[in-house]
Amino acid sequence: MNVFFFLVFLLFVALVVRLGIVQIVQGEEFSKEVLRTESDYASLPAPRGKMYDRYNRVVVDNKSVPAITYTVDKTTKAAADKINTAKKLAEYISYDAEFLKEELKDRDIKDYWLALNSEETKKLLSEKELELEPTKAYRLQVERVPIEEIKAIKASTKQQELVFIYTRFSSGYQYEPQIVKSTNLTDTEVATVAEHLEELPGIDVITDWDRSYSYGDYLKTIFGGLTSPEQGILESREDFYTVRGYARNERVGKSYLEYKYEDYLNPSKAKVEYISDNSGKIVSEKIIDEGQRGYDLKLSFDMELQMKVEEIVEEELRKASGGHFLMDRAFVVMMDPYQGDVLAMVGKQLDPHNRSKVLDYTYGAFTTQYEAGSTIKGATVLAGYQDGMPHGQTYYDAPIYLKGTPEKKSYSAYPLGLMTDLSALKLSSNVYMFYVAMKIADITYVKDGPLNATSEDFQKLRNYFAQFGLGVPTGIDLPQESSGLQNTPDEAGKLLDISIGQFDTYTPLQLAQYVSVIANGGSRIQPRIVTSIHAPVEGSELGPIVVDKEANVLNKVNNTAEDLERVQQGFKLVVTSGTAKGKFSHDVAGKTGTSETVYYGIKREYWGKETHNLNFVGYYPSENPEVAFSVVVPWLSNDSDPINKKIANRIIEAYVDLQKKYVTTTEIEKQEEVK
Repeated sequence: MNVFFFLVFLLFVALVVRLGIVQIVQGEEFSKEVLRTESDYASLPAPRGKMYDRYNRVVVDNKSVPAITYTVDKTTKAAADKINTAKKLAEYISYDAEFLKEELKDRDIKDYWLALNSEETKKLLSEKELELEPTKAYRLQVERVPIEEIKAIKASTKQQELVFIYTRFSSGYQYEPQIVKSTNLTDTEVATVAEHLEELPGIDVITDWDRSYSYGDYLKTIFGGLTSPEQGILESREDFYTVRGYARNERVGKSYLEYKYEDYLNPSKAKVEYISDNSGKIVSEKIIDEGQRGYDLKLSFDMELQMKVEEIVEEELRKASGGHFLMDRAFVVMMDPYQGDVLAMVGKQLDPHNRSKVLDYTYGAFTTQYEAGSTIKGATVLAGYQDGMPHGQTYYDAPIYLKGTPEKKSYSAYPLGLMTDLSALKLSSNVYMFYVAMKIADITYVKDGPLNATSEDFQKLRNYFAQFGLGVPTGIDLPQESSGLQNTPDEAGKLLDISIGQFDTYTPLQLAQYVSVIANGGSRIQPRIVTSIHAPVEGSELGPIVVDKEANVLNKVNNTAEDLERVQQGFKLVVTSGTAKGKFSHDVAGKTGTSETVYYGIKREYWGKETHNLNFVGYYPSENPEVAFSVVVPWLSNDSDPINKKIANRIIEAYVDLQKKYVTTTEIEKQEEVK
């Protein structure tokens, strides 16, 4: 008995000693373990940078919108919890059937079915296949999802909603909020979800943002589009975004300026710290970084001019549409000939299904190309000067007859007679340009003889034109620019057609760059849309400059100042006493262009039908020009409609009126400051 009590005493002593060690020696360490928490971080949406026009008017802004999000934490059971929450959430929100049809992929449906039917999923594999590596086994299961199950889900909008919600839940990583719905989210849906947050683990209602456009749809296509929160980053550039720390559900620019300047417009996202205990349950959360919107862009556009030019082009297109059933588009580009700033860029297209409706086609000004006709004869004459042709060179304008080539002549029913370089520009002599092209190719004209032009001769003439931006990219800071089209000649006589703009094709933007070279005295300036990039500040003002994009001279043409002045004189004669006489109410210099071409537009049944492109390039004023411009109107039924000259005159009138308005406004503001 005594031995027994002694053993019990020893056990109690050992227990007391152990308890002392735990409480006194290791007590602090164990307390910390019990109270231990972990921090995880997530990013929340922040607005993108704004865009301003050349007069600091906000054109692209941000607006607050509500959004429903889902966040996975450490306690979430991958499939079961997500499906249960998705079913509950689907009771409070809904999606448009067409939206679901467009967004959902068969793979999304298969993933959902496999997650929902765990027992049936196992039966899709043999016993041997069950032992495979999980990713390989799952791939086989995806392939073996019964087709009738996929069809059944596709037949039910409610089932598709569940699939979409589950897919959104599974789109990101732990503590990375996934936007489940923000587009077309109603106030009722927001309120209902907010009321039931307790029964929707992981769901939250946050304030998100969306783009707003101060000038409506004007230039909206050029500003560019964004992916939706549901779409996230572009799959085609996934590596680009991943290395820059983008979340998979993050909205990114998918076209034009939003795409081109993604690195600057992308915001510094707000950061949230989630603190969880050792069981994985979130015990608190706090914002540790408010984030900052992206850098702001200052654009070259004058939005008031842009609106006026769009209205002019649309009005003239509507007026002329009745008499030209294949004509369906018109373009204008206006730019500063010295800085390359694109002041206005317009493309309009008649709806092929309803010609009374006019669609925006601005991007066609630099992505589509057309025969420019005689507008490029200034480049032909300057190429002749470079090749040694003297000022005042004369050629006799009469039809040219070459072996194996149709008759070559000017537009007039009668020969124009003896032409100089100036009169050839003034009256738009084709024959004069033919002789210039033959001189460049070192060919002597022999009636009914062969032309004997080689591929090197074609390339030589095209190289001259390239100095002016014809047939090469302009370098504009927008993606998907076309460099025009250099056709493959099927006869030597096509060399002569190139010299009068009847063979190769050019974009309206290339024509504006080309005429800017003549206007500014020989410098090919890179067109630009963004002139500077600014740090974001509160309010609507522009912040400090981060990047100042100076004007960029791409090259100088190999002509003397006297050469350029000679062609400038010829362009002035075109307006005062030549093919554009009496068509302008202001001091414009420029060149008309009518191209005999064939139709290759939307109506394929009319491909090959003979049509006319009516174009004009010019600048204002004729001395020390402020603006250079191009007008392109393809596929008219005849060449008698002066639509190109009407548009050209009206856009210069609009420009002049606005400059007067800006000067008057500035003077009033100065007077107010003095007062």
